[in-house]
Amino acid sequence: MKPVSLKMPGHLAREVSEAARRRGVSRSALIREALEVFLRRERSTPPVSALSRAVDLAGAFAGPEDLSANPDYMRGFGQ
Repeated sequence: MKPVSLKMPGHLAREVSEAARRRGVSRSALIREALEVFLRRERSTPPVSALSRAVDLAGAFAGPEDLSANPDYMRGFGQ
């Protein structure tokens, strides 16, 4: 195996140590397993569009329903 060094905040280091102790594994083994799970999910998760991330915001704000309905909304745009 190739050695890798990393820095983490104290609270995270404590959590890693406690989780490793509870599972009866080394911190290295716990971190390797967590990285494998994360990377497996990354590979299997399809890319998400900006529209799908913002769909819950549609209609959440007050404003004109359609900016194209009133030319005043676009007056001076691009000048």
